[in-house]
Amino acid sequence: MNTPHVVVVMGVAGTGKTTIGPLLAAALGVPYAEGDDFHPPANIAKMSAGTPLDDADRWPWLDAIGRWAHAREGLGGVVSSSALKRSYRDRLRAAAPGAVFLHLTGDRALIEKRMSERKGHFMPAALLDSQFATLQPLAADEAGVGVDVSGTPEAITERAVAALRLLDM
Repeated sequence: MNTPHVVVVMGVAGTGKTTIGPLLAAALGVPYAEGDDFHPPANIAKMSAGTPLDDADRWPWLDAIGRWAHAREGLGGVVSSSALKRSYRDRLRAAAPGAVFLHLTGDRALIEKRMSERKGHFMPAALLDSQFATLQPLAADEAGVGVDVSGTPEAITERAVAALRLLDM
């Protein structure tokens, strides 16, 4: 990437958005914002109880992320958001038209294993199936790239930086 885009690191829970996001931001020399921090307390409580969010729950969360992304346009930034549906990504793009998406993808078994090993996160592994059921991968007309999450965080970040740089060519 030659210009300072806002990159939305997306994917189902457990793909490493919170790990890769800060590493990517550091590699690009831009700030990072944790998407989970934009959730209202009611969303956190709902997910902690094992209940998937519905669209009405997600709109205020996506709008808050969109406001952050809009404020970073032309300056660059990285923010995490599951952004599982095209409509969610459209809503983020409505707020920040220049945003690009980094879709972290991977084998369900690997992602479930990583989810079961993490400590202190409100999203239980039991919701992984609902995440995959909701997921609509990036379409050809959406600015973004997919990167597999196998390997070390550093290797994933290197692949992400390389893939994002190709977007400007």
